[in-house]
Amino acid sequence: MRQSGILLHISSLPGPGGIGSMGKEAFAFADFLRASGMRLWQVLPMGPTGYGESPYQSSSVFAGNPMLISCARLREEGLLTYEDSEEFSPETLDQVDFPAVRENKEKLLRRCFAQSEKKLAKELTDFIRENPWAEDFALFTAVKKHFSDQMWTRWPDEGIRLRQKDAVARYRRELDVEVRYHLFCQYLFRRQWFALKKYCNGLGIRLFGDMPIYVAEDSADTWTHPEVFQLDKNRVPKRVAGVPPDYFSADGQLWGNPLYRWTSLRLHGYGWWVERMRAMAAMYDLIRIDHFIGFANYYSIPHGAPNARGGKWVVGPGKSLFRTFNRKLPGLPIIAEDLGCLSPRVQRLLDYVGYPGMKVLTFAFGGGDDNVHLPQNYQTNCVAYTGTHDNDTVLGWLAAQDENTVAHARRVLGFDRPEDAPEAFIRGVMESRADIAVIPMQDALHLDGSARMNLPGTIGGNWLWRMLPGSDSAKLARHLRELNDATHRGTKA
Repeated sequence: MRQSGILLHISSLPGPGGIGSMGKEAFAFADFLRASGMRLWQVLPMGPTGYGESPYQSSSVFAGNPMLISCARLREEGLLTYEDSEEFSPETLDQVDFPAVRENKEKLLRRCFAQSEKKLAKELTDFIRENPWAEDFALFTAVKKHFSDQMWTRWPDEGIRLRQKDAVARYRRELDVEVRYHLFCQYLFRRQWFALKKYCNGLGIRLFGDMPIYVAEDSADTWTHPEVFQLDKNRVPKRVAGVPPDYFSADGQLWGNPLYRWTSLRLHGYGWWVERMRAMAAMYDLIRIDHFIGFANYYSIPHGAPNARGGKWVVGPGKSLFRTFNRKLPGLPIIAEDLGCLSPRVQRLLDYVGYPGMKVLTFAFGGGDDNVHLPQNYQTNCVAYTGTHDNDTVLGWLAAQDENTVAHARRVLGFDRPEDAPEAFIRGVMESRADIAVIPMQDALHLDGSARMNLPGTIGGNWLWRMLPGSDSAKLARHLRELNDATHRGTKA
């Protein structure tokens, strides 16, 4: 079935508090998608953000980001009292001031905890019983705060660092209030997320999530399940993830994420991965797995290396993992982020699983007619993007290209003026034979490079963009619906 969607992270929504949340603004955006004829809403990973506010370096693959909780919604439900003046009001509406947002949101959430923990006692008990990861995550977060936010491998108490039973019990007692607070926040997150999901699904809109293949070294996952990762006896990674040197980077990319012990995981039925995918399938209607090629072969770099040049390719779990998924979690709705080095082994795995891959239109120009990202070369079983969260907006991309690349794009997409490029790119993916077309909201709004979400390989200045109030207008919805209808992708009114 041909369909389309918008890529917009929750944090990029307008609304009170200085950051997008799962409040009225999220429900209003779902209404906008419905009016636009869109069937999909794609978001970025929803976990607590890590270093540089990256949602791809989260402290948990299961937890939600408390910064995305709507305090206004809590107030409407009688769970929190505060005056409007107590909620952070930024001077700049088109960017997130993360430090100010975090300080203010935590103050209000701690007040909500004090006011409503007892009121929600039964719901909290049920939540903890149904989510076995939650207590470990809450304890990890509380202990990390206790040790001044140090990385867990540097915690001065070896007992809790190595999760010795008596130390775990002692810190659980001593940090009881803090642990309960973090459990409370996770309950609130899921309460709001699943209310939003129910609303979206009722409108015929599916939530399209994003799942990084790797986890952060400083995470509850590595602390709780060290056996899953390539760690030494002190829980320090032996080898870490990245990608090798290429045309764009002489040193390659050193991501630093701990690698998996795939042989051990296979011997144990891939249990940790099955539970991770089960949780993702509950949260999302469609799941994009980032760096899917790492399942076929992954790049392994010695821990402590200054760059990625000394790494090596290692064979991944391949078909074995997906046979397990098919047996234990049949019908997983997966999109494979297959951008990068498509070796024969990667291609064989993609052919085996049959998941849709990705095409990015801004990758299509400046080369030959055989470029796989040119619309005429798309297969139906793919997801076509004008660009992703890691790419510049169409206008930003166009401004940075040489004359030959721009001329190529103009010939293929049929536009003359730079200001007409976003619409031409949108039509390019919508009119293509790809089953799914996804448009970043920045391109739908024809924004320039100042609205870019992320520049890979840089720290600071990323993940900040917010949509201005009123941008998701009825006029834009009508235009997108007309385009959806013309390209046979639209929902029925």
